Amino acid sequence: MAKNFSKIFSAELNGINAKLIEVEVDINVGLHSFNIVGLADKALSEAKERVSSALKNSGVKPPTKENRKITVNLAPADIKKTGSQYDLAIAIGYLLATKQIKEFETKDKIFIGELSLDGTLRPINGCLSIAQLAKKLGFKYLFLPKQNAVEAAIIKNIKIIPIANLEELIDHLENRKLIFSQPPTKFQPNQESILVDISEIKGQENAKRALMVAAAGNHNILMTGPPGSGKTMLAQALISILPLPSLEEAIEATQIYSAAGQLGENTFFDCRPFRSPHHTASLVAIIGGGTNPKPGEISLAHRGILFLDELPEFRRDLLESLRQPLESGKVFISRAKNTIAFPAKFSLVAAMNPCPCGYFGNSEKECRCTANEVFRYQKKISGPLLDRIDIQIEVPQVKIEQLRSQKNSANDSNNQKIKEKIKKAREIQLERLKKIKPRIYTNSEMSSKQIDEFINLDNSADSFLKNILENSFVSARGYYRILKTAQTIADLEKSEKVGGNHLAEAFQYRLREKN
Repeated sequence: MAKNFSKIFSAELNGINAKLIEVEVDINVGLHSFNIVGLADKALSEAKERVSSALKNSGVKPPTKENRKITVNLAPADIKKTGSQYDLAIAIGYLLATKQIKEFETKDKIFIGELSLDGTLRPINGCLSIAQLAKKLGFKYLFLPKQNAVEAAIIKNIKIIPIANLEELIDHLENRKLIFSQPPTKFQPNQESILVDISEIKGQENAKRALMVAAAGNHNILMTGPPGSGKTMLAQALISILPLPSLEEAIEATQIYSAAGQLGENTFFDCRPFRSPHHTASLVAIIGGGTNPKPGEISLAHRGILFLDELPEFRRDLLESLRQPLESGKVFISRAKNTIAFPAKFSLVAAMNPCPCGYFGNSEKECRCTANEVFRYQKKISGPLLDRIDIQIEVPQVKIEQLRSQKNSANDSNNQKIKEKIKKAREIQLERLKKIKPRIYTNSEMSSKQIDEFINLDNSADSFLKNILENSFVSARGYYRILKTAQTIADLEKSEKVGGNHLAEAFQYRLREKN
């Protein structure tokens, strides 16, 4: 007796990672019914209507034309299935089970894609993650919508088959008209996200130096100063001196943006992200989550910059929720049945005024705030959060004379030297940290154990450390963060050992310890 059964492979996104799903289609004699089982959500339950219409409009017999009981099982049954990416797998599984197309090898193929009623395929989210899964599990072919092909083809050693419509796929599987696989996507990093080049900033030499250290080691930085002193412009300029992303970093960023549905018209995210959420943003928007958990702003800023302007205006619970991601580089979204981890290795760049009016401590304009108002405003940023910010600087008002001065070519040349020094410092860090698994790229990612292992202090550094530990209060976390910043400064100077001068500069960036 011939089997009216088929099994096709598809995939489910879990956070930014994909899981393999088996799509089993069984045809039984009986009154017409079309059931999808296996913990499917509403969008997936509606797939039977899309699949039926797509099959009819593609010139094959749809399920509605026969009195048969059709059961589609999505296994494993205990994993919740969401979205519309199973349409293509269900349609091909039905055609195989009803013998409308000849049998082919299904064990080496994954099918994903949403079907329109006329049989064309719509793009879906998370194709890069699914391509990675296919390669990891040894699949040879990934069939997906044509619009997603360039994104998935960044993964090598797997054939990406771009599908425009269901009729075209049937011709391919029947060997009537083969579809050529997508050529591998060439990776070419760029700096499209640059808003301000650092050469446009006049004055603020101390702040530029701090930005250079932050960029070289991917350190967190807090800028405090009066309104109009250039804090926002400095933050936007930081992206201009960051090195271009590596292929691995770009793949990580693309995974996140694809899973969040924010790639837009881009087929690949090939630049460092710069995210600047407004202070009215919700906790879920910043951290991530939702009914079907999606990455938040801290994950969208992965391997780039998260800029929080007017830091004290953000909700207290939101700021405190940043503490764990800043330490671990991940954020965990917990639900009753599942916990999802999103990567969040970003550089926090924050800006704030010293008081509500903005002029506390300003020598040129009088502050109108009471002592209590200043205290309450500054206490909105908790000590534990400040402790996680490596570089804390004051950004003074720029003199009008400096603003009126003309930019010269020497300044441009100097900025080019800054970018080159940062690039060299990053290369030194990569070489030093290359043996660490999982891979880390910068000094800021080192654990306390790795700091003890990799950071070499000379005699002047030892005596300086002993002095500051005896004469000022520094937490254990602050101690290790000072060492990481000092190592970055040493890398900028191509010094094999961390000296007292490197530690002194790193320590003076910790404003809280100085006061």
